[in-house]
Amino acid sequence: MTAIQATPVATLDAPWSMRFTPDGRMLVTEKSGRLRIVTQTGTVSDPIANVPAVVFFGSQGGLMDVELHPSFATNRVVYLSYVEGTVKNAPMAIAVARAVLTVSGNGGTLSDVKVVWRAPKTLLDGNFGGRIRFGPDGKLYITSGDTSEGASPDDYSTGRGKLIRINDDGSVPNDNPFVGVAGAAPEIWSAGHRNPYGLAWDAAGRLWETEMGPKGGDELNLIQKGKSYGWYFVSEGTAYDDTPIPKHGTRPEYVAPVTFWTPVIAPAGFIIYRGDLFTGWKGQGIITGLVSHGLVRVQFTGDTAAEVARHDLGQRIREVAESPDGALWVLEDSPGNRLLRVTPR
Repeated sequence: MTAIQATPVATLDAPWSMRFTPDGRMLVTEKSGRLRIVTQTGTVSDPIANVPAVVFFGSQGGLMDVELHPSFATNRVVYLSYVEGTVKNAPMAIAVARAVLTVSGNGGTLSDVKVVWRAPKTLLDGNFGGRIRFGPDGKLYITSGDTSEGASPDDYSTGRGKLIRINDDGSVPNDNPFVGVAGAAPEIWSAGHRNPYGLAWDAAGRLWETEMGPKGGDELNLIQKGKSYGWYFVSEGTAYDDTPIPKHGTRPEYVAPVTFWTPVIAPAGFIIYRGDLFTGWKGQGIITGLVSHGLVRVQFTGDTAAEVARHDLGQRIREVAESPDGALWVLEDSPGNRLLRVTPR
């Protein structure tokens, strides 16, 4: 197994996500509502101005993901996911905003800020999802968790517990599976998800998704258009009070995970590696583990997948990204809060 080494580069405040920009720098979100530019040598900018207000942050809420428009190099458009709300126990919801980034001085500003999608409001503060990624089809995919309310896998009237697919301006693509279906939200791509955090496409264009199970049963799913994955009717885990939940095999109408983890790894960030720096890793999935404190490596074989290795980093790992040179960059979750560069040893 390839040994790795992790080099600390910077320390941030509860970082959640990062994306490399074409010039090799990173946009990094902090849960309290700050967006920063970070260089590969560890210089951290002042907070970007005019980021959508994040008044409540804590538990699983706050400023979460950042994504670049496919034409970012020319249009400078970015997307942010965050929890709208004022205080704990007041109605709150995941929102995704589009904005134009202008870099200046030791920071920059966002302009033309516009919300392009909102999830249903909730009184709870967990299982938001919040991952946003552009697919190879140029559409924006958004993971929307069940917000701890256990959305029915057969309820297509709401965006709770769903994978969402929209155009870059927030409109709904005509080829979404529930367009024109009475009572269904047309932005839904798939259903029956609990707390989905990871999205990545392989070289063949297949969409893979990771999500947290309850007590056991963290999942890696191969996403199929218009299908339901069964939460909360089925799971490979149990409820936190040890109440049994029927397994996927008892309800074949729901898509079962390709692989699952019990005990949990608490999957958060997820990429499919494209580079050559790590010998033999190209095409493999790299999943960050909050509970497993490192990286979990997965080998794909067509429509199947299996874990092949774990790499201990000694901290809760929130996010992973690949730099142009093939190195891996990871964000520690609190209490570490460090940005690390990971390379072969």
